[in-house]
Amino acid sequence: MRIGVIGTGRIGTIHANTLSRHRDVGSLILTDADPARAQDLAHRLGETAAPGVEEIFRWGVDAVVITTATSAHAELIGRAARSGLPVFCEKPIALDLPGTLSAIAEVETAGTVLQMGFQRRFDTGYAGAREAVRAGRLGRLHTVRALTSDQAPPPAAWLPVSGGLYRDTLIHDFDVLRWVTGREVTDVYATGSDAGPAMFREAGDVDTGAALLTLDDGTLATVTGARMNGAGYDVRMELAGERDQIVVGLDDRTPIASTEPTGPPAADKPWAGFLERFGPAYEAELNAFVEVVRGERANPCDGREALQALRVAEACEVSRRERRPVRLAEIPGGPAATFA
Repeated sequence: MRIGVIGTGRIGTIHANTLSRHRDVGSLILTDADPARAQDLAHRLGETAAPGVEEIFRWGVDAVVITTATSAHAELIGRAARSGLPVFCEKPIALDLPGTLSAIAEVETAGTVLQMGFQRRFDTGYAGAREAVRAGRLGRLHTVRALTSDQAPPPAAWLPVSGGLYRDTLIHDFDVLRWVTGREVTDVYATGSDAGPAMFREAGDVDTGAALLTLDDGTLATVTGARMNGAGYDVRMELAGERDQIVVGLDDRTPIASTEPTGPPAADKPWAGFLERFGPAYEAELNAFVEVVRGERANPCDGREALQALRVAEACEVSRRERRPVRLAEIPGGPAATFA
């Protein structure tokens, strides 16, 4: 199998390393907006670098992995679909709903595969929570509390093109909330604070956000996010039911300290970032993609799944901006929508 990797930045480098080691992948063709960066990575991996995207499609590949800037995702997804190629793409499909809907329509019209990169679905802790919920171990689920806190903020230049805290960061929480519980979000109320560095205000973004979500079975969920959590990178999900309560992301590296005399001590080496925390999950999702391309398993996260997470993020942005509750029915592209 020959795979084209478009984009060789941080996550593209990780994915290329995973694929280059895979027993079912014979070779890679790498390209990047910075040709020297692609050439350097190709040299280190013993793979081939291409001058640009044109060569990826002209030289012939069996599948494409897209890890470029978000602004290029939808166009590249469409091009791969028209070429009959399966695609793995980092989230999101696009930063807006029209671009997302258009790309999904191209994939469904072509009848090709689009697997989205929501790596938390491949994390052992989240998978265990899903199994516990689906098996009824918790009884009736009544409360979910999810959070994502970055230790350090992204570069100022990234903020205006990131889509904002809800679309860029908390979209992972929205996706995994649906995946773990098996329920849809029906209503949101969201707010945010830009009281931190001026770069967030200048970008029209917030550095801290919170959302209250109502699920279609009445379960209440809170999702919070922060760009500047000095203690370390903190990603957790607590699920409480009438029978039991569990937590994802609580281990000896969780950056939290107890004030109780007999509580656990602070972590000696707290998580520093998402690439370290979710390293095994990133590898697992690429291994799954190879299996999908080979016809050995069903797509674990298609474009429609990514769309539903984006719709929740969009509803949160509307709620924050207009200071009101928002029903998901107000946001186009519901689960029953047709595109092709």
